[in-house]
Amino acid sequence: MKLNDAVFGALFLVLAIAVLVASRAFPAIPGQQIGPGAFPTLVASILGACSLLLIVRGLRSRQRWFEGGDWLRSPRHVLRFAAVVGALLFYLYAAQALGFVLTAVLLMIGLLRAFGVKWTTSLITAVAATLVIHTIFYKILRVPLPWGLLQGVAW
Repeated sequence: MKLNDAVFGALFLVLAIAVLVASRAFPAIPGQQIGPGAFPTLVASILGACSLLLIVRGLRSRQRWFEGGDWLRSPRHVLRFAAVVGALLFYLYAAQALGFVLTAVLLMIGLLRAFGVKWTTSLITAVAATLVIHTIFYKILRVPLPWGLLQGVAW
């Protein structure tokens, strides 16, 4: 699958503008000439300039806006792609209510099954991987992961 450079340029330009707008809202730090928005503003400005170059390059090329790959003709591959997108959306909407552990286990079982892994292997892998990921992020990196339904359970 290929997209014209102008499409990516436009998407990156929207991102650059969003970062510029967001970084302007960062509060100033008293006594400092450079505030917390300086670096994001610089990066967004460079991204915006590169985005404009991509748009110009894409408009000058004779490439079509979108060229589908062979996988788009395979229902199995399209379903698996949809499963990954659906899993990300499921995590976004369910993580606070269910908690990281339950959401991650359900998500991984669903994805592993969508990709043809057996039930037993899916279950063992999902639980083990979730516990390893939870330990790394929650215990070692101290990222506050949501507990959801497991709020009262001590680890």
